[in-house]
Amino acid sequence: MEFNGELFFIYLLPPIIFNAGFQVKKKQFFRNFMTIMLFGAVGTMISFCIISFGAKVLFDKMGIGFLELRDYLAIGAIFSATDSVCTLQVLNQDETPLLYSLVFGEGVVNDATSVVLFNAIQKFDVSNINSSIALKFVGNFFSLFITSTLLGVSTGLISAYIIKKLYNRRNSTDREVALMILMAYLSYIMAELFDLSGILTVFFCGIVMSHYTWHNVTPSARVTTKHAFATLSFIAETFIFLYVGMDALDVEKWEYAKNSPGKSVGASAVLLGLVMIGRACFVFPLSFLFNFSKKSEGEKLSIKHQVTIWWAGLMRGAVSMALAYNQFAKFGHTKQPGNAIMITCTITVALFSTVVRTRTKRGFLKLLRAIFLYQIICISLS
Repeated sequence: MEFNGELFFIYLLPPIIFNAGFQVKKKQFFRNFMTIMLFGAVGTMISFCIISFGAKVLFDKMGIGFLELRDYLAIGAIFSATDSVCTLQVLNQDETPLLYSLVFGEGVVNDATSVVLFNAIQKFDVSNINSSIALKFVGNFFSLFITSTLLGVSTGLISAYIIKKLYNRRNSTDREVALMILMAYLSYIMAELFDLSGILTVFFCGIVMSHYTWHNVTPSARVTTKHAFATLSFIAETFIFLYVGMDALDVEKWEYAKNSPGKSVGASAVLLGLVMIGRACFVFPLSFLFNFSKKSEGEKLSIKHQVTIWWAGLMRGAVSMALAYNQFAKFGHTKQPGNAIMITCTITVALFSTVVRTRTKRGFLKLLRAIFLYQIICISLS
């Protein structure tokens, strides 16, 4: 079973991202909106640069010489993308609203930024990089970001207007539910057709529809849509985990990589290390800036919170795999040994980060809590 990036991006990802926007606590999210943008956009750019540069230097020393500059930049974008599906499972929205809004919001913006970076790398001539190309790249990124957000907001507002002003409410529960689902998916498809970020578009469409459209439908439709979106999201999440797991059992890609197992294991270890370093290089400095802007001690991020944010965003998943297949296996099966190594490295990093870090999540958080309590006791005794 071969992982299909088109199937993932067109059919599986939209329900998850839309439901995340639909269910998010908007007050907490928009209160920390600038911080989320800082972590999600600027942080991803920092991680992208560190992973790309580190892979170029270390892979050359390891003798992995089949990669070009475009491939190294693509690796930076691939492994900068966090797994939004797993990120949502790390924290509880009701227990830790601030941490949840930061981690969750950053995850969505991070995925969108990584996909935008990856697509930009495919379009730009990276062999002749200069200041004008870099400025054009940054300008295109912010233009795409703003346009995608506006498209999602506009689609959500249009759906609210249609249901409130133009739609006959008689026996309309099923039609209202269908209209909300279709308008949500339309926003994503329109973004993809216009070469925008479908992730950002459908996310902000979900936020606007939950605030406006949802209150214009009948009471029965409100209950139905809330459970329908959650159910579709859960089904998509489950299928993604099964899909990634089945793809990891595909023997062909491992056959091509087994001729150089040392390079494959070494490359996986290097990428895991770069992911951890790249995330640390922006989480802690940006957290310092966040704390500097807050006057109240209760609004600041403690070291425990910062480490939790760092840990929660280390997981890599289906977005990374979809981008890796797009870069290293565009024509279906992996025929070249070099490309096979990169595909198997992506699978290894995704499975290791997801399984190990999800399994150790509770123990890790308990350890942080114990360290935090120990520090309080030491301070009180001193």
